[in-house]
Amino acid sequence: MVDLRVKIGGTTLKNPVMPASGTFAEGLSRLFPFDRLGALVTKTITAELRDGNPTPRVVEVGQGMLNSIGIPSKGVPYFIANILPQFEGFSAPLVVSVSAPTAELFTDIVHQLDLPGITAIEANISCPNLEEDGKAFAMLPRSTAAVVEQIRRATTRPLWVKLTPNTGDVAAVALAAEQSGADALVVANTILAMSIDTKSFRPRLGSLMGGYSGPAIKPIVLRMVYQCANVVGIPIIGCGGISTVEDAVEYMLAGATAVQVGTATFLKPMAMIEIIEGLCAFCEQHDIEQVSELVGAVRDSGMNVDRLEAVP
Repeated sequence: MVDLRVKIGGTTLKNPVMPASGTFAEGLSRLFPFDRLGALVTKTITAELRDGNPTPRVVEVGQGMLNSIGIPSKGVPYFIANILPQFEGFSAPLVVSVSAPTAELFTDIVHQLDLPGITAIEANISCPNLEEDGKAFAMLPRSTAAVVEQIRRATTRPLWVKLTPNTGDVAAVALAAEQSGADALVVANTILAMSIDTKSFRPRLGSLMGGYSGPAIKPIVLRMVYQCANVVGIPIIGCGGISTVEDAVEYMLAGATAVQVGTATFLKPMAMIEIIEGLCAFCEQHDIEQVSELVGAVRDSGMNVDRLEAVP
């Protein structure tokens, strides 16, 4: 029997598969048992009330999807009163994704979420930072360190930090997050992209640009996971274009301890369950007793690799 357990900081997951924030809702429990998953990750919540971006918010593009949802949110009190109770009774650890435009609002949110039933906080620092002229916190090591330090002081719960792929040095950003108190990294969010309708000559998204996700981005984010794994010692959760067990295995070989599945769930609601079952079969076929043996097991020794090492 294959042991699918993995550890993210001090939290043991029964398997390394979980949803990506924004692609998973409590209503999916009617389709499959949530306790089959390694962890449950909520939609991102904010301190302020948000209606989201103008429509259209989602368009299909090539081998993926563009979205500009804008993180609609009814605020933290609504989440605590109406959403959190719907996750009660599940044994899978609950990870709450949060976002804020300032470090102070991040700390306010995590203070309010110091509640039973919440295992970890996933801080989405790939969102715009009003103190850096709208650039995402995770664009730069300096702003990453500043916000993670404040969030770390505000909670004793495990802190997962979600990075953006829209940076020129993801390894340096990852290192800054680790040094500032992150317990794990989620690599990464969607890639900033755009599509134009050649009939109307208008952008296809109501907010002009959005996040590109799906199979097409996997090689890019896989490279980022590999680079981050070479400079940090904390666990990495790979996220980007995962739709098959082979995708999940690639991420683990590159250094990810666990993976998040997003866009694939829209097309195939049972995608995560199929990946979990596929990991068990893959390990059995390769005489692997523990799935954790895959983590960082890529055979890259002796290769001339430009790792783009982070500069402290």
